[in-house]
Amino acid sequence: MIITIICDVLGEENNGTTITSKRLIDNLKARGHEVRVVSPSPIKEAGYYQVGTYNFGVFNKYVAKNGVSLAKANKPTILKAIEGADIVHIMLPYSLGQTAIKICKERHLPVTAGFHTQAENVTAHVGLKNARWANNLVYKYLRHVLYKKVDAIHCPSRTISVIISKQNFRVKKYVISNGVDPMFKHIPTPKPEGLEDKFLILFVGRFAHEKRHDLLIDAVKYSKHEKDIQPIFCGEGPLEEKIKARAKGLTNAPILGFHPKQELVPILNYCDLYVHPSDAEIEAISCLEAITCGQVPVISDSPASATNSFALGPEHLFNHRDPKDLARKIDYWIEHPEEKKQASQKYLEYSKQFAIEGSIDLMEKMFKDAIALHKEPLKK
Repeated sequence: MIITIICDVLGEENNGTTITSKRLIDNLKARGHEVRVVSPSPIKEAGYYQVGTYNFGVFNKYVAKNGVSLAKANKPTILKAIEGADIVHIMLPYSLGQTAIKICKERHLPVTAGFHTQAENVTAHVGLKNARWANNLVYKYLRHVLYKKVDAIHCPSRTISVIISKQNFRVKKYVISNGVDPMFKHIPTPKPEGLEDKFLILFVGRFAHEKRHDLLIDAVKYSKHEKDIQPIFCGEGPLEEKIKARAKGLTNAPILGFHPKQELVPILNYCDLYVHPSDAEIEAISCLEAITCGQVPVISDSPASATNSFALGPEHLFNHRDPKDLARKIDYWIEHPEEKKQASQKYLEYSKQFAIEGSIDLMEKMFKDAIALHKEPLKK
C-alpha cells in the first residue's frame, strides 16, 4: 500500500504521540509499504514532507516546555503527499489533520484517524480537567472537525473506544494497542552506584498536570519507608519546577530527566516498582514498556485512564483521590518481595500480547477495510 501519514506533532520522542507515530511509520516501511509523512519535522529522507510550525507569541516558552511543535497547515504540501496514495492516516485532530481531511474528502480518498488526544489533555492546561461540561465540549469539537468525517478510528484502548462512543462518535472503531517496541525486554540490570540500598520507584510521563506527579510525591511522604524510597521521574514538561517544589521535604529528592529509549530500557530494568498515577490516559505506552521489562505496576483507578485495565489484581490499583492509599500499596510491595517477584513473572507473560507486530497486523487490516469500504459504492 501507499500510505500517507499526517502528523501535526513529530519530533523528539518525548511524548506518546510522537513515539507511536514513529513506530507505526518504521514498522509499516519494514513490511514493504510506501509510507509518506507530512509533519513539521525536518527529516531529510525520501517520503517526508515538511511544513512550518505555529508561532504562539508570548506562549512560545510554554509550548517549548511541553516539548512539541504544532504544524501549520500547508495545502500544496499535503496535495503532493497524498497524490496516488491508497489511504491517508491522520494522527491528530489539529490544523494539519483538519486541512488534510478536507482535501481527502474532496478527492474521495479513504481516510482513517488515530484517537490520541483525550479531552483532559486539553482541559488540564486551563484548570478544567475535572469539569465534565468542558471535556464534553472538547469531544464535541474533535468529533466535528475530524472524526465524523473519517472512515475508521484507531482507538489505542477499549476504554477510549467506550468514552468516545458515549460522546456520539459513530464511525467504526478499531481497538488496537499502540504496541511495544521489541527493544523493551527484561534484562537483569544492577542499580547505579549510590542507589544500591534504595527502593527505586519509577514513573515515566510528561511533567504535566494530568500525570499527577504530585500524588506520587505525597504518597512517598506518607510511606512507612519514606527514607528508603528514591523516586525517579523520566520525562520533561512545563511542571518541572513545581514537581521539585512539591518534593521538598523528601529524604531523597526525585531524580528528574528525559531519556531516549536506549537509556530508558536499563532504567526500567533496575527499578523496584513502577507507579502510574496519571488521571487521564488513552493507553500509556510507558506502563506497557515497564511491564514488558518485568516491572510490577501500581496504577491509578481514575475512570478517565485506560491504564488501570493492565492491573492483574486489586494490589496493583490505588484510589486516584487518595495518596495515602497509594502509600499503602507501595508499602505492601516493599514488604512482600517474594510476591513482587511472582507478580513480575505474571506481567512478563501478560505483556506478550502487546508486542508491536500484532498491532501492525491490525493497523494493516483497518487500512484495507477502509480502502474496501471506499470501493463499495463504485461497485453498485
